[in-house]
Amino acid sequence: MTASPAPLTSLQNKRVLLGISGGIAAYKAAELCRLLIGAGAEVQVVMTQGAQEFITPLTLQALSGQPVHTALLDTTAEAAMGHIQLARWADLILVAPATANFIARLAHGEASDLLTAVCLARRCPLALAPAMNQAMWSNEVTTVNLGLLEKAGVLLFGPAAGAQACGDVGPGRLLEPAELLQLCAAQFHTGSLAGRRVVVTAGPTREAIDPVRYLSNHSSGKMGYAIAEAAIEAGAQVTLISGPTSLAPPPRCTLVQVESARDMLAACQANAADIFIGVAAVADYRVAEPAPHKIKKSADELTLQLVRNPDILATMAASKPRPFCVGFAAETDNLAVHAQEKLRNKKLDLIVANDATTTFGSDTAAVHVYWQGGELALEAQSKPQLARRLIALIGERSRLAHG
Repeated sequence: MTASPAPLTSLQNKRVLLGISGGIAAYKAAELCRLLIGAGAEVQVVMTQGAQEFITPLTLQALSGQPVHTALLDTTAEAAMGHIQLARWADLILVAPATANFIARLAHGEASDLLTAVCLARRCPLALAPAMNQAMWSNEVTTVNLGLLEKAGVLLFGPAAGAQACGDVGPGRLLEPAELLQLCAAQFHTGSLAGRRVVVTAGPTREAIDPVRYLSNHSSGKMGYAIAEAAIEAGAQVTLISGPTSLAPPPRCTLVQVESARDMLAACQANAADIFIGVAAVADYRVAEPAPHKIKKSADELTLQLVRNPDILATMAASKPRPFCVGFAAETDNLAVHAQEKLRNKKLDLIVANDATTTFGSDTAAVHVYWQGGELALEAQSKPQLARRLIALIGERSRLAHG
C-alpha cells in the first residue's frame, strides 16, 4: 500500500533554508523554491560558488523574495545574518542538489564555504538531495561519506534513477521538485490550526481626550501576543491586531498596530479570518468630542461626555462569512456569571474568563473556559504555556463546529 502524501499545510510558517551546490540539477532549485513558498514556507537561499555557474542568485532572490547568501566572509552578511544566524533561523535545511563534492566536504567536517558552515552550525534537521553521475553515486567513497552523514542523523532525499545529463542511465538523478516538497512537508507535524487564517487582537486601546491625554487600561498585551505565537506554532497564518504595547511581535505574523477601538474594529473587518480570537482589552467608552487642543487646567472639575464604542466581538460574531469566535472576559467579580452572559449575548463559540485583579501585567494566569454545553478550568501557569493549551482547545472546538 502506498503511503498517503504529507499534507502541505504542515509547511505553513516553517522556515526552510535551501542550499544549492554546483551541479547541472541546480536549475530545479528554482522550481523547488517556488513550490515551498507556495506551500506557505519562508525560504532563505544559500548558494555555493559552483552553484552560481549554473543558476544566478538573482533568480533565487526574485523567487524567494529574500537576498541570496553566497559568501562566508561577507562582512555585510555577517553583521546582519551570518552563518550562525542562518543556522539558528532555519526549521529545516535542504541541500538540493547535493553534489558528490559537497557531500564529501560535509562528511569530513569541512566549513570552507557558507553552506557547509551553516550545515555544521545547525540546530535543525538537515536533508540532502543527492545529484551526480551514476558512477560517482555508486563509488565506494561516496557510499562511505553518505554512511558517515546518515550516522550523524542527516536525512537523504533520493536520488532517483533514470537518464542523466551526461548520457548515462542509472541512479543519481535529483528528485523532482514536487517530490522534494512532499518530503519536506513530511518532516513537520501538521499543527491543529494548519492552513487556517487566525486574527488575534491584543493589548489595550486608547481613546483620545485631547491631543496629549487618553482613556485606557492596564492591559500589557502579554496574553494576546502569547496566543498569536501559539497559533503560529500550530501552523496558522496569523494576523495580530495590537493596541499600544511595549512587546515585540512574534515572528512570522502580520502585525497591524492600532490606537482606538474603532481603529481596531476596522482592522478586524479588513482581515479575513477562519478563527477570530479577541484578547484585547477594548475600551467600552470613548469621549464624544475630543478637544482639538490640550485642555488647560482651570476649573476644579472637568466633565467628559462618554459614548459607547462598537462591540468588536459581537460585530465579528455577526459578520458573514462568520469566523469561529473566541472572546476573553476580564472580570473582578462573579466571573462565571458574567462570562457566560457574554458568551450568550455576543453569540460567541467560546469564552476565556480570568480575574482582572491578578491577570493584567502578570506573566502567569489561571482561566476558566466556557462554551455551549461545556467548560474547562486551567490552573495558573505561564501565559505562553496557557496559550498553547488554549490554542489546542480552540483547534478542537473549531473542528467540531465545522464538522
